[in-house]
Amino acid sequence: MPLSRVAVPRLPVARLESVIGPERLTELIEAAARFRQRLAGRSVWNINSTAVGGGVAEMLQALVGYVEDLDIDIRWLVISGDAEFFAVTKRLHNRIHGEPGDGGSLGAREAGHYGEVLAGHASALSDQIQPGDLVLLHDPQTAGLTAPLVQLGARVVWRCHIGADAQNHVTASAWEFLGPHLSRADGYVFSRRQHVPPWVPGPATWIIPPSIDPFSAKNQDLDWPTVRAILARIGILDGTPTPASARFTRRDGSPGEVERQASLVVEELPGPDDRLVVQVSRWDRLKDMLGVLRGFAEHVALSGPGYLVLAGPSVAGVSDDPEGLAVYEECLAEWRSLPAGARRRVMLATLPLDDVDENAAMVNALQRHATVIVQKSLAEGFGLTVAEGMWKGRPVVGSAVGGIQDQIARDTGILLPDSTDLAAFGKAVRELLDRPDLAEQIGTAARAHVRDHFIGDIHLLRYAQLFNTLIGYQ
Repeated sequence: MPLSRVAVPRLPVARLESVIGPERLTELIEAAARFRQRLAGRSVWNINSTAVGGGVAEMLQALVGYVEDLDIDIRWLVISGDAEFFAVTKRLHNRIHGEPGDGGSLGAREAGHYGEVLAGHASALSDQIQPGDLVLLHDPQTAGLTAPLVQLGARVVWRCHIGADAQNHVTASAWEFLGPHLSRADGYVFSRRQHVPPWVPGPATWIIPPSIDPFSAKNQDLDWPTVRAILARIGILDGTPTPASARFTRRDGSPGEVERQASLVVEELPGPDDRLVVQVSRWDRLKDMLGVLRGFAEHVALSGPGYLVLAGPSVAGVSDDPEGLAVYEECLAEWRSLPAGARRRVMLATLPLDDVDENAAMVNALQRHATVIVQKSLAEGFGLTVAEGMWKGRPVVGSAVGGIQDQIARDTGILLPDSTDLAAFGKAVRELLDRPDLAEQIGTAARAHVRDHFIGDIHLLRYAQLFNTLIGYQ
Protein backbone atom coordinates (compact mmCIF):
# COMPACT_ATOMS: atom_id res chain seq x y z
CA MET A 1 0.00 0.00 0.00
CA PRO A 2 1.48 3.37 -0.97
CA LEU A 3 2.31 6.02 1.59
CA SER A 4 2.13 9.58 0.26
CA ARG A 5 3.42 12.91 1.50
CA VAL A 6 1.14 15.94 1.33
CA ALA A 7 2.77 19.14 0.16
CA VAL A 8 1.29 22.09 2.05
CA PRO A 9 1.99 25.70 1.05
CA ARG A 10 3.54 27.91 3.71
CA LEU A 11 0.91 30.19 5.25
CA PRO A 12 2.01 33.58 6.64
CA VAL A 13 1.28 33.66 10.37
CA ALA A 14 1.36 37.48 10.35
CA ARG A 15 -1.98 37.64 8.55
CA LEU A 16 -3.71 36.25 11.66
CA GLU A 17 -3.10 39.57 13.42
CA SER A 18 -6.07 41.19 11.69
CA VAL A 19 -8.32 38.59 13.35
CA ILE A 20 -6.70 37.77 16.70
CA GLY A 21 -4.88 41.05 17.44
CA PRO A 22 -1.19 41.75 18.13
CA GLU A 23 -1.06 40.27 21.64
CA ARG A 24 -2.24 36.80 20.61
CA LEU A 25 0.03 36.84 17.56
CA THR A 26 3.07 37.75 19.68
CA GLU A 27 2.27 34.97 22.13
CA LEU A 28 2.17 32.45 19.27
CA ILE A 29 5.44 33.62 17.72
CA GLU A 30 7.28 33.57 21.05
CA ALA A 31 5.94 30.11 21.93
CA ALA A 32 7.05 28.82 18.52
CA ALA A 33 10.56 30.18 19.07
CA ARG A 34 10.84 28.39 22.42
CA PHE A 35 9.52 25.16 20.94
CA ARG A 36 11.83 25.35 17.93
CA GLN A 37 14.81 25.60 20.27
CA ARG A 38 13.69 22.59 22.31
CA LEU A 39 12.93 20.55 19.18
CA ALA A 40 16.66 20.65 18.40
CA GLY A 41 16.68 19.17 14.91
CA ARG A 42 13.81 16.73 15.40
CA SER A 43 10.75 16.65 13.13
CA VAL A 44 7.02 16.76 13.79
CA TRP A 45 4.92 14.31 11.75
CA ASN A 46 1.18 14.13 11.14
CA ILE A 47 -0.18 10.84 9.76
CA ASN A 48 -3.80 10.29 8.71
CA SER A 49 -5.77 8.51 5.97
CA THR A 50 -6.87 11.24 3.55
CA ALA A 51 -5.65 14.58 2.26
CA VAL A 52 -9.13 15.72 1.16
CA GLY A 53 -12.77 15.40 2.05
CA GLY A 54 -13.01 15.93 5.79
CA GLY A 55 -12.42 18.24 8.72
CA VAL A 56 -9.15 16.61 9.77
CA ALA A 57 -7.58 17.11 6.35
CA GLU A 58 -8.79 20.71 6.21
CA MET A 59 -7.35 21.50 9.63
CA LEU A 60 -4.03 19.96 8.73
CA GLN A 61 -3.81 22.04 5.58
CA ALA A 62 -3.97 25.16 7.74
CA LEU A 63 -2.04 24.11 10.83
CA VAL A 64 0.85 22.54 8.90
CA GLY A 65 1.07 25.65 6.69
CA TYR A 66 1.32 28.00 9.66
CA VAL A 67 3.84 25.79 11.46
CA GLU A 68 6.04 25.80 8.36
CA ASP A 69 5.98 29.60 8.42
CA LEU A 70 7.17 29.42 12.03
CA ASP A 71 10.27 27.53 10.76
CA ILE A 72 9.43 24.26 12.50
CA ASP A 73 10.13 21.05 10.58
CA ILE A 74 6.67 19.55 10.14
CA ARG A 75 5.56 16.87 7.70
CA TRP A 76 2.27 15.24 6.73
CA LEU A 77 1.88 11.70 5.44
CA VAL A 78 -1.27 9.88 4.26
CA ILE A 79 -1.66 6.12 4.53
CA SER A 80 -3.69 4.07 2.08
CA GLY A 81 -5.72 0.90 2.36
CA ASP A 82 -8.02 -1.40 0.46
CA ALA A 83 -11.81 -1.55 0.68
CA GLU A 84 -11.73 -4.10 3.50
CA PHE A 85 -9.40 -1.96 5.59
CA PHE A 86 -11.62 1.13 5.27
CA ALA A 87 -14.75 -0.93 5.95
CA VAL A 88 -13.18 -1.97 9.26
CA THR A 89 -12.07 1.56 10.16
CA LYS A 90 -15.51 2.97 9.30
CA ARG A 91 -16.97 0.33 11.61
CA LEU A 92 -14.61 1.51 14.33
CA HIS A 93 -15.51 5.14 13.58
CA ASN A 94 -19.22 4.47 14.06
CA ARG A 95 -18.70 2.43 17.23
CA ILE A 96 -16.50 5.05 18.85
CA HIS A 97 -19.47 7.35 18.29
CA GLY A 98 -21.63 4.80 20.14
CA GLU A 99 -23.44 3.66 17.00
CA PRO A 100 -23.40 0.07 15.63
CA GLY A 101 -22.89 1.20 12.02
CA ASP A 102 -23.13 -1.74 9.62
CA GLY A 103 -23.18 -4.21 12.50
CA GLY A 104 -20.23 -6.08 11.06
CA SER A 105 -17.64 -8.07 12.94
CA LEU A 106 -14.49 -6.80 14.63
CA GLY A 107 -13.06 -10.24 15.15
CA ALA A 108 -9.78 -11.98 14.43
CA ARG A 109 -10.10 -11.73 10.65
CA GLU A 110 -10.69 -7.97 10.75
CA ALA A 111 -7.92 -7.46 13.29
CA GLY A 112 -5.53 -9.47 11.15
CA HIS A 113 -6.21 -7.47 8.01
CA TYR A 114 -6.05 -4.16 9.87
CA GLY A 115 -2.69 -5.10 11.35
CA GLU A 116 -1.35 -6.37 8.02
CA VAL A 117 -2.10 -3.10 6.20
CA LEU A 118 -0.52 -0.97 8.91
CA ALA A 119 2.50 -3.26 9.26
CA GLY A 120 3.31 -2.48 5.65
CA HIS A 121 3.12 1.25 6.34
CA ALA A 122 5.21 0.88 9.48
CA SER A 123 7.94 -0.76 7.44
CA ALA A 124 7.95 2.16 4.99
CA LEU A 125 8.02 4.68 7.84
CA SER A 126 11.08 3.08 9.40
CA ASP A 127 13.21 4.73 6.72
CA GLN A 128 11.78 8.20 7.41
CA ILE A 129 11.01 8.70 11.10
CA GLN A 130 14.02 9.17 13.35
CA PRO A 131 14.46 8.59 17.10
CA GLY A 132 13.15 11.58 19.04
CA ASP A 133 10.77 12.72 16.31
CA LEU A 134 7.26 13.71 17.42
CA VAL A 135 4.44 11.84 15.65
CA LEU A 136 0.76 12.74 15.74
CA LEU A 137 -1.41 9.83 14.55
CA HIS A 138 -4.98 10.71 13.64
CA ASP A 139 -8.03 8.53 14.30
CA PRO A 140 -8.64 4.74 14.10
CA GLN A 141 -7.03 4.34 10.68
CA THR A 142 -3.56 5.01 12.09
CA ALA A 143 -3.77 3.57 15.62
CA GLY A 144 -1.95 0.39 14.60
CA LEU A 145 1.18 2.40 13.82
CA THR A 146 1.67 3.38 17.47
CA ALA A 147 3.77 0.49 18.75
CA PRO A 148 6.07 0.23 15.68
CA LEU A 149 6.81 3.96 15.78
CA VAL A 150 7.47 3.91 19.53
CA GLN A 151 9.88 1.05 18.87
CA LEU A 152 11.69 3.30 16.37
CA GLY A 153 12.26 5.78 19.21
CA ALA A 154 9.62 8.33 18.23
CA ARG A 155 7.38 10.10 20.75
CA VAL A 156 3.89 9.11 19.60
CA VAL A 157 0.58 10.82 20.32
CA TRP A 158 -2.75 9.42 19.15
CA ARG A 159 -5.25 12.14 18.23
CA CYS A 160 -8.92 11.01 18.28
CA HIS A 161 -11.27 13.46 16.56
CA ILE A 162 -14.39 11.42 17.30
CA GLY A 163 -16.19 10.11 20.36
CA ALA A 164 -19.38 9.51 22.30
CA ASP A 165 -20.54 11.55 25.27
CA ALA A 166 -21.37 8.34 27.14
CA GLN A 167 -19.43 5.07 26.87
CA ASN A 168 -21.46 1.90 26.32
CA HIS A 169 -21.06 -1.68 25.05
CA VAL A 170 -20.77 -0.41 21.47
CA THR A 171 -17.91 1.97 22.24
CA ALA A 172 -16.33 -0.75 24.39
CA SER A 173 -16.14 -3.07 21.36
CA ALA A 174 -14.18 -0.44 19.41
CA TRP A 175 -11.81 0.26 22.29
CA GLU A 176 -11.28 -3.46 22.81
CA PHE A 177 -10.12 -3.65 19.19
CA LEU A 178 -7.93 -0.51 19.30
CA GLY A 179 -6.67 -0.58 22.89
CA PRO A 180 -3.84 -3.09 22.37
CA HIS A 181 -2.53 -0.98 19.47
CA LEU A 182 -2.59 2.21 21.54
CA SER A 183 -1.26 1.06 24.90
CA ARG A 184 2.28 2.28 24.21
CA ALA A 185 1.36 5.81 23.10
CA ASP A 186 3.09 8.66 24.91
CA GLY A 187 -0.02 10.83 24.82
CA TYR A 188 -3.67 10.91 23.80
CA VAL A 189 -5.60 13.91 22.48
CA PHE A 190 -9.39 14.20 22.42
CA SER A 191 -11.72 17.07 21.53
CA ARG A 192 -13.82 16.61 24.68
CA ARG A 193 -13.20 15.22 28.14
CA GLN A 194 -16.34 13.09 27.81
CA HIS A 195 -14.82 11.25 24.84
CA VAL A 196 -11.89 9.82 26.78
CA PRO A 197 -12.36 6.06 27.39
CA PRO A 198 -11.70 4.81 30.92
CA TRP A 199 -8.54 2.87 30.03
CA VAL A 200 -6.64 5.98 28.85
CA PRO A 201 -4.33 7.23 31.64
CA GLY A 202 -5.30 10.67 32.90
CA PRO A 203 -1.77 12.18 33.05
CA ALA A 204 -1.25 11.32 29.36
CA THR A 205 -4.56 12.82 28.23
CA TRP A 206 -4.92 16.23 26.56
CA ILE A 207 -8.11 18.00 25.55
CA ILE A 208 -7.57 20.11 22.41
CA PRO A 209 -10.62 21.34 20.49
CA PRO A 210 -10.20 21.85 16.73
CA SER A 211 -10.05 25.23 15.00
CA ILE A 212 -10.77 27.00 11.73
CA ASP A 213 -8.50 29.05 9.50
CA PRO A 214 -10.24 32.37 8.74
CA PHE A 215 -8.19 32.79 5.55
CA SER A 216 -8.76 29.39 3.98
CA ALA A 217 -10.81 29.14 0.81
CA LYS A 218 -13.66 27.83 2.95
CA ASN A 219 -13.66 30.72 5.45
CA GLN A 220 -12.14 33.78 3.75
CA ASP A 221 -14.34 36.84 3.30
CA LEU A 222 -16.30 36.90 0.03
CA ASP A 223 -18.35 39.89 -1.04
CA TRP A 224 -21.99 39.43 -1.95
CA PRO A 225 -21.53 39.60 -5.78
CA THR A 226 -18.82 36.93 -5.57
CA VAL A 227 -21.02 34.67 -3.44
CA ARG A 228 -23.81 34.90 -5.98
CA ALA A 229 -21.41 34.41 -8.88
CA ILE A 230 -20.02 31.19 -7.34
CA LEU A 231 -23.48 29.78 -6.63
CA ALA A 232 -24.65 30.65 -10.13
CA ARG A 233 -21.53 29.01 -11.60
CA ILE A 234 -22.04 25.74 -9.74
CA GLY A 235 -25.74 25.78 -10.67
CA ILE A 236 -27.42 26.21 -7.29
CA LEU A 237 -29.12 29.59 -7.89
CA ASP A 238 -31.63 30.45 -10.59
CA GLY A 239 -31.93 33.82 -12.30
CA THR A 240 -29.85 36.08 -14.51
CA PRO A 241 -26.12 35.32 -14.26
CA THR A 242 -24.21 37.94 -12.29
CA PRO A 243 -21.44 39.88 -14.04
CA ALA A 244 -19.15 39.37 -11.03
CA SER A 245 -16.38 36.80 -11.16
CA ALA A 246 -16.41 33.57 -9.16
CA ARG A 247 -12.90 34.18 -7.86
CA PHE A 248 -11.28 33.34 -4.54
CA THR A 249 -7.79 33.09 -3.04
CA ARG A 250 -6.11 29.69 -2.88
CA ARG A 251 -4.11 28.30 0.06
CA ASP A 252 -0.84 29.34 -1.57
CA GLY A 253 -2.07 32.92 -2.11
CA SER A 254 -2.66 32.58 -5.85
CA PRO A 255 -6.00 33.52 -7.43
CA GLY A 256 -8.50 30.78 -8.09
CA GLU A 257 -11.85 30.67 -9.83
CA VAL A 258 -14.78 28.31 -9.43
CA GLU A 259 -15.28 26.61 -12.78
CA ARG A 260 -16.84 23.22 -12.07
CA GLN A 261 -20.51 22.58 -11.49
CA ALA A 262 -22.15 20.73 -8.65
CA SER A 263 -24.13 17.60 -9.35
CA LEU A 264 -27.70 18.47 -8.37
CA VAL A 265 -30.92 16.64 -7.67
CA VAL A 266 -33.54 19.37 -7.83
CA GLU A 267 -36.85 20.25 -9.44
CA GLU A 268 -36.93 23.99 -8.81
CA LEU A 269 -33.88 26.18 -8.24
CA PRO A 270 -34.09 28.92 -5.60
CA GLY A 271 -33.69 32.48 -6.80
CA PRO A 272 -30.95 34.85 -5.57
CA ASP A 273 -33.24 36.37 -2.94
CA ASP A 274 -34.80 33.17 -1.64
CA ARG A 275 -33.96 32.08 1.90
CA LEU A 276 -31.80 28.97 2.17
CA VAL A 277 -31.39 26.41 4.93
CA VAL A 278 -28.05 24.66 4.41
CA GLN A 279 -26.36 21.61 5.90
CA VAL A 280 -22.88 20.80 4.59
CA SER A 281 -21.32 17.52 5.68
CA ARG A 282 -20.11 14.15 4.54
CA TRP A 283 -22.77 11.67 3.44
CA ASP A 284 -22.53 9.94 6.79
CA ARG A 285 -25.48 8.45 8.71
CA LEU A 286 -24.33 10.13 11.90
CA LYS A 287 -24.70 13.55 10.22
CA ASP A 288 -28.40 12.66 9.75
CA MET A 289 -28.91 14.26 6.35
CA LEU A 290 -31.99 12.04 6.07
CA GLY A 291 -33.43 13.50 9.28
CA VAL A 292 -32.75 17.05 8.10
CA LEU A 293 -34.57 16.30 4.86
CA ARG A 294 -37.60 14.86 6.63
CA GLY A 295 -37.67 17.58 9.28
CA PHE A 296 -37.60 20.32 6.66
CA ALA A 297 -40.24 18.68 4.48
CA GLU A 298 -42.62 17.98 7.36
CA HIS A 299 -42.13 21.02 9.62
CA VAL A 300 -40.60 23.87 7.60
CA ALA A 301 -41.62 23.68 3.93
CA LEU A 302 -45.34 23.58 4.68
CA SER A 303 -45.40 26.63 6.95
CA GLY A 304 -43.57 29.31 4.97
CA PRO A 305 -40.94 30.15 2.36
CA GLY A 306 -37.42 28.79 2.17
CA TYR A 307 -35.40 26.09 0.43
CA LEU A 308 -33.22 23.31 1.84
CA VAL A 309 -29.80 22.51 0.37
CA LEU A 310 -28.13 19.30 1.56
CA ALA A 311 -24.57 19.50 0.30
CA GLY A 312 -21.78 16.97 0.58
CA PRO A 313 -18.67 15.88 -1.28
CA SER A 314 -18.81 13.83 -4.44
CA VAL A 315 -19.53 10.31 -3.27
CA ALA A 316 -16.57 9.01 -5.27
CA GLY A 317 -14.15 11.57 -3.83
CA VAL A 318 -13.55 10.48 -0.21
CA SER A 319 -11.34 7.39 -0.26
CA ASP A 320 -11.57 6.48 3.44
CA ASP A 321 -15.39 6.61 3.73
CA PRO A 322 -17.12 3.62 2.09
CA GLU A 323 -20.51 4.58 3.54
CA GLY A 324 -20.97 7.77 1.52
CA LEU A 325 -22.65 6.35 -1.58
CA ALA A 326 -25.17 4.32 0.41
CA VAL A 327 -26.20 7.31 2.53
CA TYR A 328 -26.51 9.55 -0.51
CA GLU A 329 -28.73 6.97 -2.22
CA GLU A 330 -30.93 6.79 0.90
CA CYS A 331 -31.37 10.56 0.77
CA LEU A 332 -32.14 10.39 -2.95
CA ALA A 333 -34.83 7.75 -2.38
CA GLU A 334 -36.36 9.86 0.39
CA TRP A 335 -36.32 12.97 -1.84
CA ARG A 336 -38.16 11.08 -4.58
CA SER A 337 -40.83 10.00 -2.09
CA LEU A 338 -41.61 13.53 -0.86
CA PRO A 339 -44.89 15.22 -1.74
CA ALA A 340 -44.48 17.39 -4.84
CA GLY A 341 -44.71 20.68 -2.94
CA ALA A 342 -41.97 19.75 -0.50
CA ARG A 343 -39.81 18.09 -3.14
CA ARG A 344 -39.63 21.36 -5.11
CA ARG A 345 -38.10 23.04 -2.06
CA VAL A 346 -35.33 20.51 -1.40
CA MET A 347 -32.01 20.12 -3.24
CA LEU A 348 -29.32 17.47 -2.96
CA ALA A 349 -25.91 18.75 -4.08
CA THR A 350 -22.67 16.83 -4.42
CA LEU A 351 -19.66 19.08 -4.79
CA PRO A 352 -16.65 17.93 -6.85
CA LEU A 353 -13.39 17.30 -5.03
CA ASP A 354 -11.10 17.45 -8.09
CA ASP A 355 -9.76 20.76 -6.76
CA VAL A 356 -9.79 20.98 -2.95
CA ASP A 357 -9.63 24.79 -2.84
CA GLU A 358 -12.40 25.14 -5.39
CA ASN A 359 -14.57 22.75 -3.39
CA ALA A 360 -13.91 24.84 -0.26
CA ALA A 361 -14.89 28.05 -2.07
CA MET A 362 -18.18 26.43 -3.08
CA VAL A 363 -18.90 25.56 0.55
CA ASN A 364 -17.92 29.08 1.63
CA ALA A 365 -20.38 30.66 -0.81
CA LEU A 366 -23.16 28.27 0.22
CA GLN A 367 -22.72 29.02 3.91
CA ARG A 368 -22.52 32.77 3.33
CA HIS A 369 -25.69 32.75 1.25
CA ALA A 370 -27.54 30.64 3.84
CA THR A 371 -30.15 32.24 6.03
CA VAL A 372 -29.81 29.35 8.48
CA ILE A 373 -27.07 26.72 8.78
CA VAL A 374 -27.91 23.41 10.42
CA GLN A 375 -25.86 20.53 11.78
CA LYS A 376 -28.39 18.02 13.06
CA SER A 377 -25.93 15.24 13.85
CA LEU A 378 -26.93 12.16 15.82
CA ALA A 379 -23.38 11.93 17.18
CA GLU A 380 -20.39 14.18 16.64
CA GLY A 381 -16.75 14.33 17.55
CA PHE A 382 -16.66 18.09 17.19
CA GLY A 383 -18.48 19.18 14.03
CA LEU A 384 -16.32 22.01 12.73
CA THR A 385 -18.96 23.00 10.15
CA VAL A 386 -20.67 24.66 13.11
CA ALA A 387 -17.76 27.03 13.79
CA GLU A 388 -17.39 27.61 10.04
CA GLY A 389 -21.02 28.70 9.79
CA MET A 390 -20.76 30.84 12.92
CA TRP A 391 -17.64 32.55 11.57
CA LYS A 392 -19.69 33.70 8.59
CA GLY A 393 -22.14 35.40 10.91
CA ARG A 394 -24.91 32.89 10.35
CA PRO A 395 -27.21 31.42 13.01
CA VAL A 396 -26.65 27.69 13.45
CA VAL A 397 -29.22 25.14 14.58
CA GLY A 398 -27.30 22.15 15.92
CA SER A 399 -27.86 19.02 17.97
CA ALA A 400 -26.64 19.11 21.56
CA VAL A 401 -24.22 16.25 20.95
CA GLY A 402 -20.44 16.03 21.10
CA GLY A 403 -18.48 19.15 20.33
CA ILE A 404 -21.44 20.98 18.80
CA GLN A 405 -22.53 21.91 22.32
CA ASP A 406 -19.01 23.23 23.02
CA GLN A 407 -19.21 25.59 20.06
CA ILE A 408 -22.71 26.99 20.44
CA ALA A 409 -22.71 29.02 23.64
CA ARG A 410 -25.63 30.99 25.03
CA ASP A 411 -27.11 33.40 22.45
CA THR A 412 -24.70 32.25 19.70
CA GLY A 413 -26.99 29.64 18.12
CA ILE A 414 -29.77 27.18 18.87
CA LEU A 415 -29.05 23.78 20.43
CA LEU A 416 -31.55 20.94 20.04
CA PRO A 417 -31.69 18.79 23.21
CA ASP A 418 -33.06 15.83 21.22
CA SER A 419 -31.48 15.40 17.80
CA THR A 420 -34.31 13.09 16.72
CA ASP A 421 -37.11 15.58 17.49
CA LEU A 422 -37.98 16.74 13.98
CA ALA A 423 -40.77 19.04 15.14
CA ALA A 424 -38.41 20.95 17.45
CA PHE A 425 -35.85 21.13 14.65
CA GLY A 426 -38.45 22.53 12.27
CA LYS A 427 -39.70 25.06 14.82
CA ALA A 428 -36.17 26.43 15.40
CA VAL A 429 -35.42 26.70 11.68
CA ARG A 430 -38.78 28.29 10.93
CA GLU A 431 -38.31 30.95 13.62
CA LEU A 432 -34.93 31.99 12.20
CA LEU A 433 -36.30 32.08 8.65
CA ASP A 434 -39.20 34.28 9.76
CA ARG A 435 -37.22 36.57 12.10
CA PRO A 436 -34.26 38.14 10.28
CA ASP A 437 -33.59 40.39 13.29
CA LEU A 438 -33.04 37.39 15.55
CA ALA A 439 -30.97 35.61 12.90
CA GLU A 440 -28.68 38.64 12.53
CA GLN A 441 -28.31 39.09 16.29
CA ILE A 442 -27.32 35.45 16.79
CA GLY A 443 -24.99 35.49 13.79
CA THR A 444 -23.08 38.53 15.05
CA ALA A 445 -22.55 36.96 18.48
CA ALA A 446 -21.56 33.66 16.85
CA ARG A 447 -18.74 35.20 14.81
CA ALA A 448 -17.26 36.91 17.87
CA HIS A 449 -17.42 33.63 19.83
CA VAL A 450 -15.47 31.77 17.14
CA ARG A 451 -12.81 34.51 17.04
CA ASP A 452 -12.31 34.19 20.79
CA HIS A 453 -12.20 30.38 20.99
CA PHE A 454 -11.68 28.53 17.70
CA ILE A 455 -8.95 30.20 15.65
CA GLY A 456 -5.73 28.32 14.88
CA ASP A 457 -3.36 30.21 17.19
CA ILE A 458 -5.09 28.76 20.26
CA HIS A 459 -4.98 25.30 18.70
CA LEU A 460 -1.24 25.52 17.98
CA LEU A 461 -0.42 26.82 21.46
CA ARG A 462 -2.10 23.79 23.01
CA TYR A 463 -0.07 21.44 20.83
CA ALA A 464 3.09 23.32 21.77
CA GLN A 465 2.30 22.67 25.44
CA LEU A 466 1.74 18.98 24.73
CA PHE A 467 4.94 18.51 22.72
CA ASN A 468 7.01 20.52 25.18
CA THR A 469 5.82 18.15 27.89
CA LEU A 470 6.78 15.10 25.84
CA ILE A 471 10.21 16.49 25.07
CA GLY A 472 10.65 17.19 28.76
CA TYR A 473 10.11 13.51 29.55
CA GLN A 474 13.28 12.53 27.66
